[in-house]
Amino acid sequence: MKQCPKCGHERRPGEAGAAGICPACGLVFAKWARHTLGTETLPRDREPEPEGGGRLREVLALAVQVPPATDPWHFRGRVAVGVLLLVWGAYFILLDFRTAEIGNSFMHRVNLVFHEAGHVLFMPFGRFMAILGGTLGQLLMPVVVMAAFLWKNRDPFGAAVGLWWLGQSFMDCAPYIDDARRLQMPLVGGGTGADRPGVHDWENILLDLGLIEHERAVAALFDGVGTVLMLAAFAWGGYVLLLQYRNLPGK
Repeated sequence: MKQCPKCGHERRPGEAGAAGICPACGLVFAKWARHTLGTETLPRDREPEPEGGGRLREVLALAVQVPPATDPWHFRGRVAVGVLLLVWGAYFILLDFRTAEIGNSFMHRVNLVFHEAGHVLFMPFGRFMAILGGTLGQLLMPVVVMAAFLWKNRDPFGAAVGLWWLGQSFMDCAPYIDDARRLQMPLVGGGTGADRPGVHDWENILLDLGLIEHERAVAALFDGVGTVLMLAAFAWGGYVLLLQYRNLPGK
């Protein structure tokens, strides 16, 4: 289908986006045909292209979907955000989680809000999940943001920022996990794990899992996953900006 029946966008040769999906509004032509025409057969000149790859192909198409025209000022603002996150992210990646220095960052305070909310959210699922819920809460919120930008707003750059946050949140968990046996990190409400027995989340989690002697390895795993996710966010966001750059007026 060359012209989108929803927004009227006409696909240009070589334009980014998967076959069968409008690169301007995200309409899946085959679904539109089923819902609009029922069991009728489309005329050959309006027959939708095969979806191929199913749901995964649709997600990948959304991940690189950009408007056919890019506003220059909007683009400059996104480049500025991208550079800021690149520099800030490099700082986080180079931090040693064993120093707990990441806890001094502004992002730690943002994550802490969702960490504490996670305890309450998962409380109905029992003691273990209520304790683990703090970590799950601070990891789930960036996922929600990423999904909202991608599926609701059709904004892959915003979704890449959400992925950056998810990576940073994984890194933010690492010092807390590493403290599971030392119990020296200050806790919400005052004191340390040593001062308040049974209060440290990751002491309880690793004791329940029988992994308390491997706290350093678990912390390193979280830090490593965070680094990989943040690098992926750099690549994704940079590629989306490249696609938008190609759609600037005069390009």
